[in-house]
Amino acid sequence: MEREEKESRQLYEENAYVLDYLPFGKPGTRVKFRAGAVVQMVGVSYFTLLEANVRSGVVLKPLDRVYVGKDARKEITYILGRIGYDELTANAKLELENAVEKIVLERERWFVNFFNTAQPITPRMHALELIPGIGKKYMWDILDGRERKPFQSFKELQERVNIPNPAKLIAKRVIEELSGESKYRLFTRSS
Repeated sequence: MEREEKESRQLYEENAYVLDYLPFGKPGTRVKFRAGAVVQMVGVSYFTLLEANVRSGVVLKPLDRVYVGKDARKEITYILGRIGYDELTANAKLELENAVEKIVLERERWFVNFFNTAQPITPRMHALELIPGIGKKYMWDILDGRERKPFQSFKELQERVNIPNPAKLIAKRVIEELSGESKYRLFTRSS
């Protein structure tokens, strides 16, 4: 019973973006029973970093979107598991910001809602201030703006509050969380 409860609480990714394709597997690993191409990916729902074996004959490139859910998969044969930011290849780290920004733009409505509903984390710090580029001034502008009328899009947020590209700012925040540079998590889960 306890195991069933734990499994029901675990959150799984359904889709992910490829960060790096390693046609001959991951260098330095001794795993022979799952030989073949390996990909490093970032999940679309929870920004989970994953590593997986690629189906024989399939070639993937960075920013390809693949299904990684529990049903039959076309490109992926086996999810090797979650990985940490430090386990990403140099190429995967280079592609991470592009992939995260792409995910943020796909999920724009969710992130705009974050700007409309974010609350203080401590008496002296607001969740909005944790996003790179948003200090006290922009935080107050966002709070005043959303009180008058909730934001509907990144474009409207940019126009009304005059902040730089919100998708890029959120992507930077997600990477800070994934790399362990932040004590607080707004958009990712601890691995």
